[in-house]
Amino acid sequence: MAIAKFGRLAKRSYKSYGFCVKLTAVVILGLCFVFVWSVFSPSKFSVTSQRETFDDFAEPVSANGRVTDSGVHFNKNELKNGKESSSEKKGQILEEKDKKRVKGSPPLKSGNMHKDQKNVPKGKKQGDKSPRHTKQAGEQKIPEKERSESDDLQEEKQDEDVNGSEEDTENGEANLNEGEGVQGDTDLANALDLDEEGVEKVEDDSGDSTNSKKNKKKKLGPLFDPKAHYSWKLCSTRSKHNYIPCIDIESSSGKLQSYRHHERSCPKTSVLCLVPLPLDGYGTPVKWPESKVKILYKNVAHPKLSAFVKSQNWVVEAGEYLAFPQNQSALKGGIQHYLESIEEMVPDIEWGNNIRVVLDVGCTDSSFVASLLEKNVLALTLGLKDDLVDLAQLALERGFPAVVSPLATRRLPFPSGVFDALHCSECSISWHSNGGRLLLEMNRILRPGGYFILSSKHDSIEIEEAMSKLTASICWNILADKSDEVSDIDVKIYQKPESNDIYELRRKKVPPLCKENENPDTAWYASIKNCLHSIPSSIEERGTEWPEGWPKRLETFPDWINNREKLIAESEHWKAIVNNSYLTGMGIDWSSIRNVMDMKAINGGFAAALSQQKVWVMNVVPVHAPDTLPIIYERGLIGIYHDWCESFGSYPRSYDLLHADHLFSRLKNRCKHPVVIVVEMDRILRPGGWAIIRDKVEILDPLEGILRSLHWEIRLTFGKDREGILCAQKTGWRP
Repeated sequence: MAIAKFGRLAKRSYKSYGFCVKLTAVVILGLCFVFVWSVFSPSKFSVTSQRETFDDFAEPVSANGRVTDSGVHFNKNELKNGKESSSEKKGQILEEKDKKRVKGSPPLKSGNMHKDQKNVPKGKKQGDKSPRHTKQAGEQKIPEKERSESDDLQEEKQDEDVNGSEEDTENGEANLNEGEGVQGDTDLANALDLDEEGVEKVEDDSGDSTNSKKNKKKKLGPLFDPKAHYSWKLCSTRSKHNYIPCIDIESSSGKLQSYRHHERSCPKTSVLCLVPLPLDGYGTPVKWPESKVKILYKNVAHPKLSAFVKSQNWVVEAGEYLAFPQNQSALKGGIQHYLESIEEMVPDIEWGNNIRVVLDVGCTDSSFVASLLEKNVLALTLGLKDDLVDLAQLALERGFPAVVSPLATRRLPFPSGVFDALHCSECSISWHSNGGRLLLEMNRILRPGGYFILSSKHDSIEIEEAMSKLTASICWNILADKSDEVSDIDVKIYQKPESNDIYELRRKKVPPLCKENENPDTAWYASIKNCLHSIPSSIEERGTEWPEGWPKRLETFPDWINNREKLIAESEHWKAIVNNSYLTGMGIDWSSIRNVMDMKAINGGFAAALSQQKVWVMNVVPVHAPDTLPIIYERGLIGIYHDWCESFGSYPRSYDLLHADHLFSRLKNRCKHPVVIVVEMDRILRPGGWAIIRDKVEILDPLEGILRSLHWEIRLTFGKDREGILCAQKTGWRP
């Protein structure tokens, strides 16, 4: 009876509380499952899993494994075996964290990794990035199979960590080691501190991370997959043979008025197609200096160019050429009269002496740049986004420095206070609009005491009053305001203050002074600030003294530059390399070389070594490298900031020679798809142009195969120890 009574009681209790019991059991079993899963699950399901190589990046492929949209087809026989144990991957992550170093720590020595690396405290920015890049915008991500969101986040974090360490190693590269001399054609890598591509990993032969904990160097996978096969197709874009990926809008619904972006904006997917040649083909460019007076028409073909030429007198059609009559310009009276009148108005302006580096805003008439070049003035033309006639391309074809960059709400990719003078002639820019934001950007890049030359047809009274009020608010002193009767234009010449004293005398502090922590050199994807940066006052600061006159300033290093002896040694080193190898041992016809780019300039040593040649050099300082661009401008050279994971702001077929010194090894852990750099080199290099690439042999070997797939001719390969050099020439081939 007692047992039966207990059974009935238990049955009633189960009916009352059965649901709670079931729920509790399910929760307990679920927690046990999660615990067991977290302990014994493979590493590929862990959010801490990190990518070791670029080999397993997959393109958006069809069933047969071929890319249908990106322009390049990868045909791999086999991918790298993914047999790493989870403990090995976790060990790699732990060691990479140990390898993080704050900026300013000792540089890596060639062939010798530092054993005692400092961990970066949690919450601090890794690497203390160079002040000019606020974010690495526009970095392209390549879709891949079975890629989770957590993997994406973790990879981005890994890229940031690597970027920080790259800055430190670049710092070592920018400064020579003590006691090292110049040895002819010895590779620069032997004299500079190079980063090691190896990473420390925890090896565990048994597969159990708790057993063996020996730290052992292990290199990352190759930058380029040596087993990959590449086949290419042409870009199908609205702008066709003049395609600039981060400038042109390629939306089929866009109107012609929206042909160019108002801001730099790169495609969401990597551009891996080849830009076609002009419809009528591309002829051998006219050699310098004859190119100053004529160029091949078909090389700069544009739908609106013919109508534009008929409306101008400084450029005329002459058969298959576009001719530029001497001393003819858009200004009446000629360009020589214009330049002489400026010197008469302001005698302190001495072209080619104290005025060496000039920015010509808004490319309209290349005669200004051409005439200044004869006076030893290096003028960089800034082609704006609304330049539908592509006049900046005409300047490049003629052999003049030019770059394309929108000017709206973001800063230009230049340091602060580097241009001796700024020039704007009929550039159609409303300087007084939006609170004078664009004029504040001109104030940022203009050297203290520098000149702003503004010439235009007679403006309205309202515009003149607005400009007078604006220039007074930023304390620009107007040195001349003259209406030239010969040229029939108004010329105004302003001068930027040389000290902060005048800022304190303003009644209205509008625009205000920028905060002390606002870095004026922040320039990559950075918004224009509606404030005035303080002018340097200490002799140890850049900008307190005007540089020496040209050409003395090329080899003069002022007090604000540290390690001047090392920089001098670097310059001598590049002179030896250029004179003993580049000019004589490469087989390059230097009479056909005019436009040159140093894709990873440090202090301008390569450009300085070519100063006696009839070339100009665009010095590119990558945004992840130490900020040495102010030094380049101080030497009377020109340059620009750029992220090589993106497209460069220039037209296709802009350069005759590209020089890349250990560029690819620096980008190994930055660009999601390093092949885009090779495609970009192919885009901006002219048919028949040359590329000199110095890097590690393990990078040059597969790179040679990629260049051959582009039908580049390999002219020279040389390897010594781990370093090598590759010299290739681009053909006019297109698929």
